[in-house]
Order: sequence, then C-alpha cells, then structure tokens
Amino acid sequence: MLNELNLYHSSLWSPFSEEEFTSAIVKCNNLSAPGPDKLLWRHLKCIVKDKMCLGNIITITNACIQIEYWPNHFKNLMMIIISKPNKSSYNSPKSFRPIVLLNMLGKLIKKVIGDRLQFYVISNNFIHQSQLGELKFKSTTDAGITLTHFIHIEWIKNISTSSLAFDIA
Repeated sequence: MLNELNLYHSSLWSPFSEEEFTSAIVKCNNLSAPGPDKLLWRHLKCIVKDKMCLGNIITITNACIQIEYWPNHFKNLMMIIISKPNKSSYNSPKSFRPIVLLNMLGKLIKKVIGDRLQFYVISNNFIHQSQLGELKFKSTTDAGITLTHFIHIEWIKNISTSSLAFDIA
C-alpha cells in the first residue's frame, strides 16, 4: 500500500507575513473570554496595528517554527466549568461543560499556523475531497448544500432518493 502513495517533495516553510496575522485576527470575536494573560481579542487587535509590535509577534512565531519549540507561556491555561442550560438536575458531571482558556497571543499564533497548514494540505491535495469537517469552505452547511444538490438531481431524473444523517460526537 505504501508503494502506491505518490511521493511529494518537501518544501521550505516560508516566514509568516503581516497579512497572515491581520487576516487571522480580524475574524476573532471581541466577546471571547480572556485566558490567564487577561488579554482580550480587542487588545490584541490594537497591539497588531502597531507595525513594530506585529513584527515582534511575527519574529516570535517564525522562531518557534525554526527552532521547533512552543514556549510554556503559550501552554498555560485556565479551565472554568459552566453548567449546561436546561438540565433537569445538576447532580451529574454530564450537566457541566469545561471551557479551556489559553493565552491570547498563543491562540493567535496557533490560528495563523493552522491557517497556513490548512492551505498547504488543501492546495497539495493531501486531504480527500469528501473530507468536510473543520476545513474552510467545507462546513456542515456546505455538506448539507451538497447533499441537497445530489437529491435534487435525482428528483429531476424522477428517482426516489432518501438520506439518513446523524451526528457522532
């Protein structure tokens, strides 16, 4: 089976750009809860507007990639437990949801790295076309639209079509 795999040439990891950071942070919700560093997305958005600060963040990110090290500061987290709404009883652990809050700068850097990795794997066809979860432009809504399209095509051909969907969490 391994002999059948296409061999891909390795490529160098290019340094991150200002555009990657600014486009990643624009999508962040200002209402998110702060992590252990007490920063909010709105604070980080103001920080990255300063070219020198943004340059320092990019330097840190590029250094993390180059030396293959993730600083402990970015690993610090705070966990809070919130109750799930509309539960008949709160005597069971299943009635609660743990929320993990990370340092915002680490979250931003992980977001930019994740965007870059997703671009590479999609543009190099490393992910099968039927993969839909957690990919840009391949959301649950996109899957539903695709399924609806296939069903309508069958209806046009006068073919009865059924579908069964379920969520595995």
